[in-house]
Amino acid sequence: MKLSRRLQLIMEQIPDGSRLADIGSDHALLPVAAVEAGRAIKAVAGEVNQGPLQAAAKQVAEAGRGEYISVRLGDGLAVISPGEVDVITIAGMGGSLIASILNEGQDKLSGVKRLILQPNVGEDLLRRWLLDHAWVLVSEMIIEEDGKIYEILTAVPEHSSPLRSNEELYRERSWKAGEASGDVILSRELLIRMGPWLLEQPNEVFVAKWQGELVKMEGILKSVSSSKLPSAAAKARELTEEMKQIREVLACLQKDKR
Repeated sequence: MKLSRRLQLIMEQIPDGSRLADIGSDHALLPVAAVEAGRAIKAVAGEVNQGPLQAAAKQVAEAGRGEYISVRLGDGLAVISPGEVDVITIAGMGGSLIASILNEGQDKLSGVKRLILQPNVGEDLLRRWLLDHAWVLVSEMIIEEDGKIYEILTAVPEHSSPLRSNEELYRERSWKAGEASGDVILSRELLIRMGPWLLEQPNEVFVAKWQGELVKMEGILKSVSSSKLPSAAAKARELTEEMKQIREVLACLQKDKR
């Protein structure tokens, strides 16, 4: 089965022999491909709407994988039982919605060894949820496909002894930005906002994303600065400081490239 690059990268994060739940599975492309590749020995394709559920059931039937993949109707993690799976993938939703799904289904996370999450927006909200609920990022990827930028976050339970703890990942650090510029401080909040692993291994897509974010923030700043609301001045100062930090990071990356 031919997957998009985004789904292919998600599948590559699934360990061989996993018991998988793909939440918001749409056409069940990921579970079918994972089973066919041996990444999953069994899978649940969960959908909250009848249309995508029927499309998923059709895909599974046509692939002849009905013995291994259960297609289920339900909201979020309600489609699985505690201990039923050890890997959960949730892709193609906002970070806030993914965090809400995980929050409401916390009783289903017992025994889960890996979360593979691909938020369309709100990656920082998801990082914060993982941090607050003792999950540690072990990988972050950022790619561009069909004109859209995607981030793929892979996390494991803190008690599973990952290579780095959350304390280490989000510890404040500094980058040398040159003698004239001084150091760039990567605060805990900035690491959550931009991604600790992505900041360590930035690529052109990462730079392009944050250049685009700066353009959006400039538009918001212009709107806020013209507001008469009492809170507007504080919001403008907050935005200005955040934009300054992001620009310093991008300038530092450009220096490193030279």
